[in-house]
Amino acid sequence: MSGDRTRRQLVAGLAAWCVAPMAVHAADVQQLPAPVSLSGTLAAALARSQPLVVMASLQGCPFCKIVRENYLMPELAAGLPVVQIDFRDARTVRDFDGATRTHDALIKAWKVSVAPTVLFFGRNGREVAERLTGGDSDFYGAYLEARLQHARTAVRS
Repeated sequence: MSGDRTRRQLVAGLAAWCVAPMAVHAADVQQLPAPVSLSGTLAAALARSQPLVVMASLQGCPFCKIVRENYLMPELAAGLPVVQIDFRDARTVRDFDGATRTHDALIKAWKVSVAPTVLFFGRNGREVAERLTGGDSDFYGAYLEARLQHARTAVRS
């Protein structure tokens, strides 16, 4: 009896040990805000003389997580308008032209094929800096900063 109880306790302890990291990881996932209206979000960005930064992301993508958490979340916290649109997502968003599309349809319309891809939008929903594609680079922060500088200049001129 005692051996049976010990085995059950051991199995329960191992199960808890295996599941706990997954629960912590799920709670650790940070997301950027998903826009309801790109035209409205862009208008708010432009009112502050900022470009609208849009991250095209894919659930479970490790590079997306790195870009989001290490580069874009700090920019969002500092006041830069940053939103996230997701591949394979059926949520809807009002596009720059007022049409309602799913996240996935919007990504296809923009011809984005790599996750993550960061886009920079200015007046009339036009891209104002070169897209930043992928997330595996030792110089990602410098690439992002250069594109943000270019986008800010385009928006302010």
